[in-house]
This record gives sequence, C-alpha cells and structure tokens, in this order.
Amino acid sequence: MKVTVEPGRRVRGEATVPGDKSITHRAVLIGAICDGVSRACGYLPAQDCLASIRAVRQLGVTVEERGAEVVVHGLGLHGVAEPEDVIDCGGSGTTIRLLCGILAGQVGKAAFLTGNEALRRRPMRRILEPLQEMGAAVIGRNSDQLPPVAIRGAALRGLRYTLPVASAQVKSALLLAGLLASEPSEISEPARTRDHTERMLAAMGAPLRTENRTVLVQPAARLEPIDLHIPGDFSSAAFLLAAAWLVPGSELLLRNIGVNPTRTGLLEIARRMGAGFRVEEERLVCQEEVASLVAWSQPLRGTLVNGELVPLSIDELPLVAVLGTQAEGETVVRDAAELRVKESDRIAAIATELRKLGAAIDELPDGFAVRGPTALRGGTVNSHHDHRLAMALAVAGLVAQGPVTIEAAECVADSFPGFFALLEGLRC
Repeated sequence: MKVTVEPGRRVRGEATVPGDKSITHRAVLIGAICDGVSRACGYLPAQDCLASIRAVRQLGVTVEERGAEVVVHGLGLHGVAEPEDVIDCGGSGTTIRLLCGILAGQVGKAAFLTGNEALRRRPMRRILEPLQEMGAAVIGRNSDQLPPVAIRGAALRGLRYTLPVASAQVKSALLLAGLLASEPSEISEPARTRDHTERMLAAMGAPLRTENRTVLVQPAARLEPIDLHIPGDFSSAAFLLAAAWLVPGSELLLRNIGVNPTRTGLLEIARRMGAGFRVEEERLVCQEEVASLVAWSQPLRGTLVNGELVPLSIDELPLVAVLGTQAEGETVVRDAAELRVKESDRIAAIATELRKLGAAIDELPDGFAVRGPTALRGGTVNSHHDHRLAMALAVAGLVAQGPVTIEAAECVADSFPGFFALLEGLRC
C-alpha cells in the first residue's frame, strides 16, 4: 500500500490515540497465567497485539474480544496447554520473547515459536542464554541467535543476572520465568527501561520488588486477575506531537495518554530542543501515569541524545531524526545501536529515506547526526516494512516542499491502525 502525504496544512484540534501496545501485550500474555478472568478496556487491536492473542489461544486460553475490551480467562501459572502446532508470533518481538519466559517453566510441555521474515532476524540469544542458566531447555536457530525457537518446559532454578543490553523485553521474560522457578531471582539492567511488567505483576500480587535498577522476584503460587483501563500509547502519540511541533501554526491536544516515566524520554528530548508542550491532568490509573498533552509549533534547536535517555525513548528515535532536519544546528543520537535490531535497521533505514528527501543526515555505528534546518523536498520513500519508520516519514512529509509518497505503508497497522486517517483529520 502506498500513502501520499501532502505538505502545508496546520495540525490542530483534539484527539486520542489507540491503547498502549506494551500494556496490551502484557495484559494478554500475563493474563493467560493468572488464576481467573482478567479484563483490559481500551486494548490495542493492532497486528502485533493480535499475535499475542492468537498465541495464548494456542495455549488453551480463552480470549474474548468485546468491542473495546479484551477478556482473558487465565489458566494459572502452570496451567497452559502444550500447543498442537507451531506458534506464529508474526512480527512481534514482545510476543516471542515474553512467551519464552512463560513457556520455559511449563514442565514437560513442548512449544515451537517462529514469526515473519523480520522477526526471524531479531536477536534471541540475549534471552535464551539466561533462560538456559535457569535450567530451561531452549534452543534457537544459528547457535541460539535467531528464531525459530524450540522449548521444552523444565524445572527452573533462580537466577542472578545483569542484562548486557538494556531491554524491557528481556527483563520481562526473565521475571516471568522467575515466577516459575524454585528459588528467588535478581534481574539487573544497565539502564532503566519500561516497567509495565513490574507494575502489572505487582497489581496481580506477584512477590517482587525493585531496588534501583534491580528487580527481585520470588517464586509465586498464583497471580490474581485484574481489571485494566489501558491508556493511549505514548509511542503512537509521539508522531502527532511531532507533527504539531514541526508544522507552523499548529496546536494539538491529546487526551488520556500514558506518561509512564520509563516511556517519555521524548518529552525530555523535546524540552532540550525547545519544543512547545505542556502536561495537564496528571493522574494514576491502574498503576500507570496518565495525562493530557498539549503541543504547539515553535522553533527547534539541535541537541544530543545519549546514555540513559536512549532506552526511555528508543521507539521515538527515528522521529528525533525528523525533528533534527528542522532544528537549528546539529542533532546527534548516540548509544542507540539497539535500533539496528528492531523491525528494521532503523539507523540505516531512517538515514537512507531522509536523504531521499534532501536531509543532511550521517549514519553512525550507534546512531546518527542530523544537520538543520533543511528544506525537505517531496519524493518517494520506503517504510522498510517498519511501522515506526513509516509514521516518522509521514511526519517528514508534512514539512516537505512537495508530496511525499510512502511505499509499504500498510505496516502502520502493527501499532497504530487508522494513523493516516487520524492525521489527515487533524489537518486544516
């Protein structure tokens, strides 16, 4: 599917965005191992989350989709069934990685996990090695580096482990395995990452606590089901915020957005760049911070993004490159080599596609450097089948001097169904 974005019109009005993808995944996957029925209102029915729903159904879990609500009939920590067929995780790294943690401790039950071409290129050793240390019988392709993954559930022992790379998915998989182990586990991370798993498990009565960047988890007997109200996904809201920051005369109000501080690094980046925004109506809903966000256009300046800010903004960094094209001076992202093993090599992809529009961007081993402001031209770009890249390029199209056509734009359905229609409806 090709989508053409026309430049020149302001972004104004009020909107909401679909439910948080990370929380939806966890509501389904962790809900599957609760004792009883969990409900999540405002879940995200995007392709990645639907992969999690299909996966737990193959494990014998009943999942009902009732309009805006998903209902998960959990079978208990050890109650899921052995799947009769290979589980296809589609393009969802969250699905395959968290399932590894859950299935590793299902004693005697075999499972095989795979996904689409992009998922089969994503790294798995970072999860499989610590699970093997816990006694899990798990193997992957290419010496455990890649999917598909084969698992035979085993009795797990506790683990004391420091993640070599900051990754919420790896941390979450090990915490879920720790619940099924015979001894306590301690999982430390080199930098703070999103903590939706810890918050949800605590709400379900799991025996865990966090000390600095270490999560301590005890073996659990059961998890209590919960009712969730899922806020709007900040990573989806980010593309609309950026549109308002970039297009002159724009002002936008987004309501009911999740502002968990482990997710909102982009707001700190925007503050450093001089972007106009404010946070209103802050409140706590089902263990998660929620607020309204107001954004407006004003001149931007370049900045440096590195260190502990990177994992707090990892999904939005391609968007930072777009902001950098219109900022005065240089915008540099470092310490972000993890971008190379996302749905695409996001460093190479964003540099390649923005250059087609005339951007002055250099690819770095662990990030990129953008010089601005640059008058972008119209043209044809490719999403590389990466939903976040497609939306970032759409935002770039808003400030180009001619139409920008995005090839393979259907991938936005992985996280933000209806993105293009919503964006167009906000333009005037």
